[in-house]
Amino acid sequence: MHAAWLVITLATASLTAAIAVADFIPAGFVLANSAEVGVPRSWLPALGAAKMAGAAGLVAGLLGLRVLGAAAALGLVLFFIGAVVTHLRARVFYNIAFPGAYLCLSAASLALTAAR
Repeated sequence: MHAAWLVITLATASLTAAIAVADFIPAGFVLANSAEVGVPRSWLPALGAAKMAGAAGLVAGLLGLRVLGAAAALGLVLFFIGAVVTHLRARVFYNIAFPGAYLCLSAASLALTAAR
């Protein structure tokens, strides 16, 4: 169980941090996707900061601050639920797997953190 928690949480933190960096740049695919689902470009820095804070919180949880790790995982779950709902409301389904995958990783991190 410890290995699964470690691997899943590290994967979630690293992938979430990577997509946060893409928000900060902002990468072309981020601009295209956010425009398509109706998210203003001006929101990207704040969304990237929220993702980066979640990733940092997950790492803090791995380093012993379990409550912070659990809170970060819960925050990311809520964040990516919002991303999936945004895709659904905009009827953009062809790439909904991306926020869905981040949601699944965040939920797995939360479940494994709670199980510890």
